[in-house]
Amino acid sequence: MNDTIDKDDLKAFLDEKVLLYNKPDFIDSDPIQIPHLFTQKEDVEIAGFLAATIAWGNRKMIISNAKKMVALMGNSPYDFVMGHEKHQLEQLDTFVHRTFNGSDFVTFIKALRHIYQNHGGLEAVFARHQKDESLQPAIHEFKKVFFEIEHQNRTHKHVSDPLAGSAAKRINMYLRWMIRNDTTGVDLGLWKSISPSLLSCPLDVHSGNVARKLGVLTRKQNDAKALAELDAALRKMDASDPVKYDFALFGLGVFEGF
Repeated sequence: MNDTIDKDDLKAFLDEKVLLYNKPDFIDSDPIQIPHLFTQKEDVEIAGFLAATIAWGNRKMIISNAKKMVALMGNSPYDFVMGHEKHQLEQLDTFVHRTFNGSDFVTFIKALRHIYQNHGGLEAVFARHQKDESLQPAIHEFKKVFFEIEHQNRTHKHVSDPLAGSAAKRINMYLRWMIRNDTTGVDLGLWKSISPSLLSCPLDVHSGNVARKLGVLTRKQNDAKALAELDAALRKMDASDPVKYDFALFGLGVFEGF
């Protein structure tokens, strides 16, 4: 951390920004609104997983395309995953978001069905492989489970692997949504079997740049090593809820141009 920034002052500054941005109106401009459309646990976690998967690029486009994904599943994600017919999968072929296309979408639906049929669901896979210090090894194991089904190699890139050096921004964001139970109703806190203390910050261009300017991150690349460095700094500020600072870093970068 920079010697020029007092640690207590920095924590107070970031805590203030968390309160400013960790509010219900944050939902209106963020992909987290997609899982908020549902109430059944499985619908929430599937819709959230798909929305997080395509969460790169323009935020309005992400939200629009995530809504298209849900609509293509008849607005019943879990029923579609578990009970789809072949002709229904063919309807997904038209979908595209940047490099994520219809064939990727179909693979994801099949992989999700495999997880619910054979592994007890999404929460169970991550909970089974959680470690005491981090969920990054669990993401690595999740990817292995996810691709146990027959699939095209091209779809591999849409599920990140922290043990291969990735910051895994989108999955870490998804895990924040599902696990972190805030008091304002933004994050959903749906998964009770995993502690929020194990979560990692969704490290992207915005949060990374702000973290470097504040002196809580020195590594130049937004990769797994940078994430470990950022995690360590944020855990010192709040060991029980380190990723609440994602709201501060993201808000400073996106809304304030910090």
